[in-house]
Amino acid sequence: MSGNAKRKRRSFSDEFKHSAVELIVKQDYSFRAAADAVDVDETTLRDWHRRLAPATEPSSETATLQELTEENKRPRKLLQRAEMEREILKKSNGVLREGVTVKYAWIKTNKAPFSDKS
Repeated sequence: MSGNAKRKRRSFSDEFKHSAVELIVKQDYSFRAAADAVDVDETTLRDWHRRLAPATEPSSETATLQELTEENKRPRKLLQRAEMEREILKKSNGVLREGVTVKYAWIKTNKAPFSDKS
């Protein structure tokens, strides 16, 4: 491919996006597994999820302990992910603003403690 050639940007139907989001919402796929399954970037899939996932209904006053426990898992998971992302940035000490070689060397060395378990 020559230096001036542009890659054609892929476009996806709304039906495809909703199906991809359903993998996460209804089938409990992780974002990474769902992104691999539908061959899209994980960041793209997270954006679709943010826009298209149905809002979770809060539990009623008569909810069971199990229902309340399930409802509390999601915000805890989101908080844990945000804290992990903050830690990654704190530990990088600006390395992620360096050149590609330095960036990828740092990522390779430090990826184990931050591997995505979701």
